[in-house]
Amino acid sequence: PQSHTQSKRQSGGNGHVAVPDFVPKADQVDIDEELESVTSPAEEVGCFIPALPSRLLEKAAELAARINPVNAPNTQFAMPEGGPMVAELAVLTSKYWGRQRRTLSVSFVETTPNDLKQRILSHMNAWSIGVRFALTNGVGQVRISRAGQGYWSYLGTDVLLIPQNRPTMNLQGFSMSTSEAEYRRVVRHETGHTLGFPHEHLRRALVNRLDVAKTIAYFRDTYGWSEAQTRSNVLTPLEERTIMASAITDQDSVMCYHLPGRITTNGQPIRGGPDINAIDRAFARSI
Repeated sequence: PQSHTQSKRQSGGNGHVAVPDFVPKADQVDIDEELESVTSPAEEVGCFIPALPSRLLEKAAELAARINPVNAPNTQFAMPEGGPMVAELAVLTSKYWGRQRRTLSVSFVETTPNDLKQRILSHMNAWSIGVRFALTNGVGQVRISRAGQGYWSYLGTDVLLIPQNRPTMNLQGFSMSTSEAEYRRVVRHETGHTLGFPHEHLRRALVNRLDVAKTIAYFRDTYGWSEAQTRSNVLTPLEERTIMASAITDQDSVMCYHLPGRITTNGQPIRGGPDINAIDRAFARSI
């Protein structure tokens, strides 16, 4: 995640912060066309995090800071004279749910057998932190589709801005015959995004290991990505002003892609994590 990144900011208090089921419909984003135009990385790579339209970034930042004050960006470091612009603050805002115990409701877009629902839910709750996921017969705050393309999830508190008729997570083709290893690797990874964790391979130390030209060519030839998609999903590091990295960037995090050695500068692959590890869980419990 930023998973092994520690926020520079301290919590604003231990009081319970209520999480709305959904934000008002007028404040939700109409993203139907944008979702239809997004293409997903292939399964080997992992997933992508759908981006909210730029017009919603400020609203998403306000919501994230209201739910969890620690999400508000630290503006004391490396800021331009006169302070940051509102748009910049919106981009720098984290999307974590906070340390207060809370339950997020989960529903499925398509008709889904109960045993499959329970299996997916058990892996979502494998993070074992303050946030618990619970099935609802109504419309969930987290809405899972198995029919869309690829594996993806909106980031943290952003899920509350997605229209109720749209999924917030996609697990293409998951069924009871899907291997346990894939449940651990994919469902737990996507749940990490729902909890607010970005991709660990976007830590600067890992991005710096990639050969830019080889990486762009690899994703173009293997997955049909444009240069812009590759730069956004693989080559743009996390904003250092919003994080305090752990001493060692963790390429074994469940939030890290596997990236082959043929696109790194030293020929060594970025391993990627098959499951939540101890560092993932420790960080998740700290924020």
